[in-house]
Amino acid sequence: MNIIRKIFSKSRSNTDGIFFNSIEKILGFAPLDIEKYQKAFTHRSSNKTDRDGNPMNYERLEFLGDAMLSSVIAGYLFNKAPHGDEGYLTKMRSKIVSREHLNELGKDLNLIQFIDSKVPVQHFGDNIHGNIFEALIGAIYLDRGYVYCEKFINSRVILEYVDISRLEGKVISYKSLVIEWCQKEKKSFYFDIFEDNAIDGQRLFGVRLSIDEKVIAKARATSKKKAEEKASQRAYFAFQEKINKK
Repeated sequence: MNIIRKIFSKSRSNTDGIFFNSIEKILGFAPLDIEKYQKAFTHRSSNKTDRDGNPMNYERLEFLGDAMLSSVIAGYLFNKAPHGDEGYLTKMRSKIVSREHLNELGKDLNLIQFIDSKVPVQHFGDNIHGNIFEALIGAIYLDRGYVYCEKFINSRVILEYVDISRLEGKVISYKSLVIEWCQKEKKSFYFDIFEDNAIDGQRLFGVRLSIDEKVIAKARATSKKKAEEKASQRAYFAFQEKINKK
């Protein structure tokens, strides 16, 4: 490890050396190719390209990291929950690798501090945190292989955040839960979406969720998807006892 640091310090700037040390603390091991990790934090707005003229940003690494994360989590659940069938394992994996959870992981590690972007940080949505977390995993895989990738996910995701008994009761999509219940009970449902009044110039979307032709819940948010989820959550709490009834 000391040899790696000496080689690195001779060939890189002081700024890169600080980045190397910071990444090493997060990973728990020394990177071999620091450029792979720098790419994991490069936003497309930087307009950087590699020697062949290909775009150089974290998006391809994000794709790779998503696959590695799913693979490691699938292996963990397969061994940890021998009672679970395919449907159970799939749902549990979805809860662990949900966008909300990945965003929390990225925030907890403060990965946004490393972002290389021409877009001000405050203009990014929450998903940037999960995106670069997945890109980081992709960089680990390319730099160190599957074993180190699994080691990082075990220490940073599974040991710190995964509690199977707690996750079993966690709802990751109220909309899916409400729709599934309506279909099971043969109830009609409809999401009436409309553009709502803007606040401080920000466009909002309103949603009225009707079940059996009766408006059950209303909500508004900055996107149609968020508004539907918020209305579904309110509908869930209105019918919670019936929905949770076995």
